[in-house]
Amino acid sequence: MTVFFDILEHMKKPISFEITHVCRQSGARTGILHTPHGDVETPMFMPVGTQATVKFVSPEELYALGAGVVLANTYHLWLRPGEDIVAKAGGVQKFMNYKGPMLTDSGGFQVFSLADTRKISEEGVSFKSTLNGDQLFLSPEKSIQIQNAIGADIMMSFDECIPYPATYDYAKKSMERTLRWAERGKNANQRPEEQALFGIVQGGDYQDLREYCAEKLIEMDFDGYAVGGTSVGEDKETFLRMVGWSCKDLPLGKPRYLMGVGAVNDLLEAVSMNIDMCDCVLPTRLARHGTLLTSEGRINIRKAIYRDDFTPLDPECDCYCCRNYTRAYLNHLFRTDEGFGTRLMSIHNLRFLIRLMEEARTAIREDRYNDFKKEKLAAMKFDSRGF
Repeated sequence: MTVFFDILEHMKKPISFEITHVCRQSGARTGILHTPHGDVETPMFMPVGTQATVKFVSPEELYALGAGVVLANTYHLWLRPGEDIVAKAGGVQKFMNYKGPMLTDSGGFQVFSLADTRKISEEGVSFKSTLNGDQLFLSPEKSIQIQNAIGADIMMSFDECIPYPATYDYAKKSMERTLRWAERGKNANQRPEEQALFGIVQGGDYQDLREYCAEKLIEMDFDGYAVGGTSVGEDKETFLRMVGWSCKDLPLGKPRYLMGVGAVNDLLEAVSMNIDMCDCVLPTRLARHGTLLTSEGRINIRKAIYRDDFTPLDPECDCYCCRNYTRAYLNHLFRTDEGFGTRLMSIHNLRFLIRLMEEARTAIREDRYNDFKKEKLAAMKFDSRGF
């Protein structure tokens, strides 16, 4: 099944989305996201380049790994080097020399993680800088202004990511404020024909709130929709409920982005629910601690059993690390605190998740996604709890 959406509808839109196949076995879908910086196949995993760099991996290497959209962080680029510097460079792609599409978050998650110093009001959030303690203020309008200057293909609405668990009353008030902020941010966008803007579904672990939030965001007609407020400490069943409620009524013809998810089992479940885009710092963070993703599950390269293991890290992987180096060498590099080891392991973990999504797309096109998911989870020794 191939679905093409009316070209005229998107003539003045910065992005468009095309569904290319729906799996007859599972209902999962493949698609193509058309952006000003190229077309990207979905579902996809997006590496996180917090400060206009993915840690220890060059933009050229990211492109070679098959990365499509790469994330940059609004909050951090606002503080350093400043959005004006990025704008003078010609936008974030030219600033960091990445040839593909990019997305910026709103800065909201970082701000709301500063629970000890932040103060939320209807206008926005005041907080102290993590760099020098200066008092700062971020509003929906300011977030969009910064993102307009950074110049990524896709921007995110400013929202509140509430903790889990949260009371119904707090989740409702926060969700309603998030909707008001979403509308203000949309009205503040000065580059609507150049940069897409996604709305973010919030509402905690409450079905009516998430469904209501999605309904109101759809009425605002965003370029795409994200699911926020998950992977914040909830169990897997709760996670799946929250995502399902958020996505149930979202329009089929627009991309869906599940924020902050990078665990293999979560990615595979997300694809089942027609999520098109996921991101997480997990692959590079794990690599820095010696934890590697393989076709048989996670391994800790620090263990002594790998000191004289001269096999590839993962014989099923096609990345530069697995094609050229052994587990014994990676064990040596990690134990001697050599940066090259972190680079190699980051390249592998990123490629592992990017390749997982490539394989998922193939399985969807072959109408066997449920079988593929079951095989992957069994091979990687998942139990009902996941990781």
